[in-house]
Amino acid sequence: MNKAVNDGVWSGSWVAERLGVRLEGDDELTGMLGLALRRNPKRAHLLVSNVLGKHVPQSPSVVYGAGFALGRRVRELLGAEEAARAVVLGYAETATGLGHSVADGVGLAPYLHSTRRPVAGVARAGGFEESHSHATSHLLLPEDPALLVGDGPLVLVDDEFSTGNTVLNTVRDLHERYPRRRYVVVALVDMRSAADAGRLAESAGEIGARVDLVAAATGTVRLPEGVLEKGQELVARYEAESAGAGGLSPAAPSGPNAQFPAPPNSGVTADAGREGNAPGSGLAAEAGREGNPPSSGLAIEAGREGNPPGARGTARQAPTGPQPEDERTHPHVTRVDLHWPPGLPDGGRHGFTPAHRTHLEDALPAMTARLAEALPADARSVLVLGFEELMYAPLRLARDLEQVAEGVEVRYSTTTRSPVLAVDDPGYAIRTRLVFPAHDTPADGPGERYAYNVAGAGFDAVIAVVDSVADTPELHAPDGLLARLSAHAPQVLLAVVPSYVPGPLALPERHSMLPEPLRGPAFSSYAPEEVGWLLQDLSDVTLEAPTEEREEAIQSGGAHYAESLPVEYQPSEQYQELFQAALAESAARLAQAAGAVTEIVLAERSPRPVLVSLARAGTPVGVLMRRWAQFRHGLELPHYAVSIVRGRGIDANALRWLAAHHDPRDVVFVDGWTGKGAITRELTAAIREFEASDGITGFDPEIAVLADPGSCVRTYGTREDYLIPSACLNSTVSGLISRTVLRADLVGPHDYHGAKFYRELAGADVSVAFLDAVSARFAEVVDAVDATAKELLSGDREPTWEGWAAVERISQEYGIHDVNLVKPGVGETTRVLLRRVPWKILARAGAGADLDHVRLLAEQRGVPVEEVAELPYTCVGLIHPKYTRGATGADGRAVNL
Repeated sequence: MNKAVNDGVWSGSWVAERLGVRLEGDDELTGMLGLALRRNPKRAHLLVSNVLGKHVPQSPSVVYGAGFALGRRVRELLGAEEAARAVVLGYAETATGLGHSVADGVGLAPYLHSTRRPVAGVARAGGFEESHSHATSHLLLPEDPALLVGDGPLVLVDDEFSTGNTVLNTVRDLHERYPRRRYVVVALVDMRSAADAGRLAESAGEIGARVDLVAAATGTVRLPEGVLEKGQELVARYEAESAGAGGLSPAAPSGPNAQFPAPPNSGVTADAGREGNAPGSGLAAEAGREGNPPSSGLAIEAGREGNPPGARGTARQAPTGPQPEDERTHPHVTRVDLHWPPGLPDGGRHGFTPAHRTHLEDALPAMTARLAEALPADARSVLVLGFEELMYAPLRLARDLEQVAEGVEVRYSTTTRSPVLAVDDPGYAIRTRLVFPAHDTPADGPGERYAYNVAGAGFDAVIAVVDSVADTPELHAPDGLLARLSAHAPQVLLAVVPSYVPGPLALPERHSMLPEPLRGPAFSSYAPEEVGWLLQDLSDVTLEAPTEEREEAIQSGGAHYAESLPVEYQPSEQYQELFQAALAESAARLAQAAGAVTEIVLAERSPRPVLVSLARAGTPVGVLMRRWAQFRHGLELPHYAVSIVRGRGIDANALRWLAAHHDPRDVVFVDGWTGKGAITRELTAAIREFEASDGITGFDPEIAVLADPGSCVRTYGTREDYLIPSACLNSTVSGLISRTVLRADLVGPHDYHGAKFYRELAGADVSVAFLDAVSARFAEVVDAVDATAKELLSGDREPTWEGWAAVERISQEYGIHDVNLVKPGVGETTRVLLRRVPWKILARAGAGADLDHVRLLAEQRGVPVEEVAELPYTCVGLIHPKYTRGATGADGRAVNL
């Protein structure tokens, strides 16, 4: 069960035969990798590593040795001097232990791994997305933010490279914040296609850095046409058969586990009687009898979908001593106190330094001795089971135990949040799966977790190693992990490692009084009661730069987009006529959407909400919502505008002012529209960080928008993608206020983000005229608003994120490979044409007057408009993917790199 080849059968042959997936490359690939099927809508197959220690129990010496050897290769590549200046970064959750082992091999390099667990009091130093993953958001939470600062090499470690997208996203994000000259990318296997491999070199050229790659094995996954759909169909069929076999009862077991058959609530996936099942597994089911389905290789999950469930939520302390024989059906667990050294981090979530490594090495022998003493005297096969991101500490304990426990075969693996189909067949890499509830109160809510290839492996004892955050009632519940393990091993030991929480950093004392909001007419052309700007006035600072110069700096990583401003576009007379025509055409539609979203906010969020617009696109919408509440309900709602910056979060000082003057639970964030949902994600992460850093809770990151074509939020007026005229112009439709600015030399730790008031453009200002034109239609849309709000309030408004999926697809199809350069929707496309260097515009075939202004702008800038038959948005703007000021041509090829 735990090897790549079982009786001469490769553990990827089952998937290869049914889906036509092939591995091509180095001879050792099939020894290192098996195949399984994901329960994931983005990718059908899973490469299952036999040397990683995640899904397949493996010798801890093999697991640690694989990572350490890669680290030694990195050290040889860099040389001793550069290696001493390197920082190693591993990816959560799968490569946290691998990255740590690589850092050990490099030598003196400090180690950090990304995490999906927000930690109170620790600010985010960065983050990135893993597009194909079941759970995408990665956070970087170093105790010392300076860990990522410096020009020494950054070593990025993942278990595999399939497309390289995750690495590219990481390099772009980190280089934007912490530029450096050299990166080394490390993996056990490099399975990228030739095209994907070329993109890493291109990316290195674009940012002006050297990127090297080190892998233990190299190859390619050949995927036939339609493999995703076929894989999903196969998973659905097997899971449906599993649900239909709820009455299946295990046959009498034999072999080493005979005295401990799987009980009905064991949570194990059991084979339905396929020929060639591993003998002695205790999991074979009698097929074709008493209504059971015939032999199919099907994996059955007991305790789910009709099978007798455990009593979830009934917490019970784990027993700490020998239990009577008649209590064997309960978790038979012995707690082992490791005496983990105080102050020693449990892993690299917040950084792990060479000094920490020395401390751990000194403490390991005594901790391992305590585990060895707690093992049953007759134990001959022991599994050390780590927990999700907690991979390195249990790996080191397992490796030392393997060396000191004579006559004991020690194996190592960890639990995971990755859902994978289990099929008990020698040609399939995931033979069994234990299912249990999450037990660490995850930030994304409760859900299932899994342990693969543990049931039926014949272990005499399992040592479960978790951190203290995960030592919860759910861990000890009748359907929890410990109960699941106890159903398949005579002895379960529990070792709890203290979860490391960094101490508070010495921060400069904050000013007790933050400035009051700026208001018109001193700042903006809006009336003072319409909006208060929680910004600082940078009107006297020259911040504008030519569009082409800004684009080159942004894409090269030399500057962030919020560090400068584009030169304000002054519309031609023809374009202004288009704006006025669009406003006249859409005013009633805008009034209806503004009214509907306001009614939803009043019904669901707060009877007296505090509207907080995301400057600046959200500000006109916030004013319209305030006006509707006054018109329909006689309410005078507070309204403010704050800054949020992609990649850097929301203005924390603005949140502090709001919390001091209003109940955060009443705050409703407002924006104009959604594109792919990047700001929605940014705000969610920023609010979590703020809660952790300041201890102020209650802010709801759910954004209320006029239009949600990307299906990214629950609170909206419409999901149609149509022209919102306030997107047609820049400051002259937004109170003469610029985009917000965040630059270290202008914005200090106690300052609000900055913006400019373009008083000199007053003659072209249509900000109030726009608001008045829409407000004038309120009375005629009352009935329509009531009907729309009623329909939305009673319907399913859960986000589908189809916009994000469409952007990822377009990014791949057009060879851009950076979702930040794909701007979906009429509003975002208009912004591309006004402020960025556009490459081309994709327009839905048959789109009408909503795109007149887009076509005019595109014509003026010499940008092609390409009609697309099936487009989820009315249009999509593509930013030039390889821009330098020497770039020519719209095809993206005639570019001076």
